[in-house]
Amino acid sequence: MSIWDRLLYLIGLRPTPGPRTYHFDASESLQVTLSTLSSDEGRPEHDLIPDILVAGLTQYTANERLWNTWESLSQREKDVTALVCLGYTNREIGARLHISRETVKDRLETAFRKFKVHKRNDLRVLMSHWDFSEWDRQQ
Repeated sequence: MSIWDRLLYLIGLRPTPGPRTYHFDASESLQVTLSTLSSDEGRPEHDLIPDILVAGLTQYTANERLWNTWESLSQREKDVTALVCLGYTNREIGARLHISRETVKDRLETAFRKFKVHKRNDLRVLMSHWDFSEWDRQQ
């Protein structure tokens, strides 16, 4: 405990000399999940909460940035990106979209630049949790 914390405790401005604790209301299912994680990790629930919040906020902001980048693509860039993520080659994409392989390559390079990746596989990994099945059903 710091000197400052101890002083606040002694003059009655801090109810306990221990570290501050925070409380939040959680649904029953969230509480069960937290208890299960706590048990699996062998850590108290109050130790897990900051880690879980950091992980969740990091994932949320990453998804938000990914969505904003997706929205910055032209429709043709979205089409090419989706088909690459589905495993199509440039030749197959060109045939499906009725464009040349060079045009596919240009659109793909633009998407790489916007997503800050260098290879098809990097793009696939980045977008792996997205569902592009609608593009597979088109045409």
